[in-house]
This record gives sequence, C-alpha cells and structure tokens, in this order.
Amino acid sequence: MTDVSLGERLATVRAGIDDAARAAGRSPADVTTIVVTKFHPASLIRELAGLGVRDIGENRHQEAQSKAADLADLDLTWHFVGQLQGKKARQVRAYADVIHSVDRLSLVDALRSDESTVDCFVQVNLTDQEGRGGVNLDGLEPLVEKVIATQGLRLLGVMAVAPLDEEPRRAFARLRAASDRVRALAPVATSISAGMSHDYAAAIAEGATHLRIGTAITGNRPTPG
Repeated sequence: MTDVSLGERLATVRAGIDDAARAAGRSPADVTTIVVTKFHPASLIRELAGLGVRDIGENRHQEAQSKAADLADLDLTWHFVGQLQGKKARQVRAYADVIHSVDRLSLVDALRSDESTVDCFVQVNLTDQEGRGGVNLDGLEPLVEKVIATQGLRLLGVMAVAPLDEEPRRAFARLRAASDRVRALAPVATSISAGMSHDYAAAIAEGATHLRIGTAITGNRPTPG
C-alpha cells in the first residue's frame, strides 16, 4: 500500500469541506480550516505552510510556544484549542492569535490585558458531564457577558467538541442554538468553532465557521516523547 502524502490528504479534506459546504447551501470560503498539529514536528507545519495552510491549531502550551517561536518567519495564525490553565494564560496569549477554550470566569480574568487584544471563543460543554471542558449551557450568558466586559478579549463566538456517544449533528444543533444566544448579547460574535476529522460535515451543516482537523490531514500522530 502506497503512503498517502500530506498534500494528498490536505486536498482530500479540502474537497470534502467544499462538498459539505455546498450541500449545506453555504460558500466554502466561509469555512476556515485549522490544521491541528499536536505532537507533530515544526517541519510538518512548515510543509503545510508551503501547501497554503495558514491556520495552525495546538493544544499543549509548551509545544505550541516552541513551535510558534521556531516558525516565527512564517505568516501563520496560531489557534490554541486545548484546555487552558489560568496560570498559563498570559504566556499563551503572547503567541496565540485565537484562543478557543475560554470556559470559566476565572480564566477570563487571567486573560485580561491592557496591552493587546486576543480573539477568543467561549467553549460550551455539550454533555451533562461536569468534568469535561466547557461552560454548561445554563452558565453561558454570564460567561459571555464577562468576556464582553473584559479588556483585551474579542469574542468571536462559541466552540465545542461533540460527545462521542451521540450523533454529531444533533450535538452541533445545540451548539448552533447556543450561538444564537451569544449573538443576542454580542451580535458580532457569529463564529462557531466545531468539527474535527470524523464529524466536520455535520458541523458544517449546523453552521460551523471554523473546523479543527488533525489526523485526516496530518496522518497519525507520533508518540509523544
């Protein structure tokens, strides 16, 4: 069996996104694909940049910080998509252009800044499990109001991960409803970060504007050291 190249995997996913967008009556140009490169070397990101990728996602702070420094010569947009500890917040916002995982009031306080502004998504927990990342739906409005009122944060919209034990589109429909609630408070916060390698078509059908796709493009992750 011949190995499929990075460029071929990227082209396949791009074609799938185009098809899903058109099936949903949307323009493919309205969907941003973030390639999640967790555990992959900086050299792979450099190769992705050569293939026209500009949006890179990472979910571990030290790894992301190192890669952003190594690739500072490239015109990349860095998305932090993992759970974020408050004590790491200021370090993360130093290199991240977008933070997808704002999920609690204390983290909003930790991200506050008078010097610069970072784009962010409020992460929503679509399950009834308290331990998962994301704000529960009954706490959505207070968190959004806090973000709106905090210097140095610009709210783009909502983010979520679909539960593994549920049909993805049903879960993403709840995220779309949460997005409507957020837009009632912040009309410009129209973005929805949802959809990964296995469920991006369902996310697009429910209005996702930002996809976070890893292995379908990068291939299997190396074993972390």
